[in-house]
Amino acid sequence: MKSYRKELWFNLPERMAFENITPTVQECVRESGVAEGLCLVNAMHITASVFINDDEPGLHRDYKKWLEELAPFDPSPQRYHHNRTGEDNADAHHKRQVMGREVVVAITEGELDFGPWEQVFYGEFDGRRKKRVLVKIIGE
Repeated sequence: MKSYRKELWFNLPERMAFENITPTVQECVRESGVAEGLCLVNAMHITASVFINDDEPGLHRDYKKWLEELAPFDPSPQRYHHNRTGEDNADAHHKRQVMGREVVVAITEGELDFGPWEQVFYGEFDGRRKKRVLVKIIGE
């Protein structure tokens, strides 16, 4: 069985943003030489996410609005206990929890095996600093 590991690094300028990383993940599959297997993609920071959905700008605007309604940005210590530790990103932890840490995608004939419209995204909820995503591929 083959095993492949690569770290992807991001530093998005916005506090909350989504980036389609599908082409980069597919390139990792090609580099791995795995034709049949599994590809794990996970955010290695607790204020970022990796998720699968449609690459449609209206949906992404809806996500941002919905997430902000669920866990509004408020750096004050009054709303979130976490911010009483000197942090200002409690909302980002909540947003990550909702959007998820990781995805696993099947690899078939050397390609990511998606359903219609599926793409892999990096979700940033406390941006403006360097963060990483792990790609781990196993198979034959």
